[in-house]
Amino acid sequence: MINNKHYKQPISVLVVIYNNQQQILLLERADKPGFWQSVTGSLETGETLVQTALREVAEETGILTNTTAINDWQQSNEYEIYPHWRHRYAPNVTHNTEHVFSLCVSADTNIKLSPQEHLQYGWFSRQKAIKMVFSPSNREALIQLPQHCLISLP
Repeated sequence: MINNKHYKQPISVLVVIYNNQQQILLLERADKPGFWQSVTGSLETGETLVQTALREVAEETGILTNTTAINDWQQSNEYEIYPHWRHRYAPNVTHNTEHVFSLCVSADTNIKLSPQEHLQYGWFSRQKAIKMVFSPSNREALIQLPQHCLISLP
């Protein structure tokens, strides 16, 4: 906490959720309509990366899962934080380190969005999802997904 303001930590998770019908779950951001993405979120004080991934999946989609279901890719990306989101971070923080995970769920999994964060969701083919996401690191994770998932994805 700096100046009584809580800043996000520049450490986050990206969780690619896919189903047993070879579809990818994408969420449309409420603060940037037209921006589609996988589940993302910042590490909170005292959390491990896996705990952050589980919490963000639950908060953003309503999916409750456990550490045995989530796949930690042991991979991270560093990227420059978009200027319109920098106010969420401490002064002079310009880059974020994102850790990549994936989660396979049943095609009939109920999705319950957080209306403060997302406008809508959809299940898309991997190729369509690659074209839809705004984030280069999210796009790269979707490209790499077949190497990390439990089912065969085209």
